[in-house]
Amino acid sequence: MITVHHLENSRSQRVLWLLEELGLPYEVRRYERNTRTMLAPPELLAVHPLGKSPVITDDGRTVAETGAIIEYLTERYDGQHRLVPPAGSEARLRYTYWLHFAEGSAMPPLVMTLVFRGLPNSVPALVRPVARMISQGVQKRFLNPTLEKQMALMEAELTRDAWFTGPEFSAADVMMSFPVEAARARQVLGARPRLAAWLATIQARPAYKAALEKGGAYAYA
Repeated sequence: MITVHHLENSRSQRVLWLLEELGLPYEVRRYERNTRTMLAPPELLAVHPLGKSPVITDDGRTVAETGAIIEYLTERYDGQHRLVPPAGSEARLRYTYWLHFAEGSAMPPLVMTLVFRGLPNSVPALVRPVARMISQGVQKRFLNPTLEKQMALMEAELTRDAWFTGPEFSAADVMMSFPVEAARARQVLGARPRLAAWLATIQARPAYKAALEKGGAYAYA
């Protein structure tokens, strides 16, 4: 039995969704964030040395990192290759790119945006004006232009086809869900009709809805 060590409002929601798309049985062990720091609880350290989610255990194996988990699950359980395009195809090349883009390129500036927006309120009142100036400067000169360029790239890709790898839904769309949902939550998505339509489509999928029922509240949905 696959066990998903699931942290609320986290990347692990994608793992639940993928398992539902694959129709696999699994168990969910829920963990709640510290209400003050919003970090994962120390109990996760017993599962993986970094103490973060997502992590799965399966047949004596422990697999961490969302992309690695998705590759593991599709390679082991997607025997009909429903969620991964054929090797050597153009769709497979796009699939590999977006599978890695989600965490390698999309998430770092989104995380930094969250950090810098919260910076002024995390320091003593005396230095808040300076912290606010630094925060606004980093966002204006680096983060906002980077995010604008990335959102434009995503929108353009969905102008080509309905999904990130072409005309067929794939596990790369599962991976891309979290950065796009996070971008909307942080109000950096902008007027992107293709991305908005894609989000509405994935969130209407029965497997997506089933994953929400299994995982519990998810602020980005």
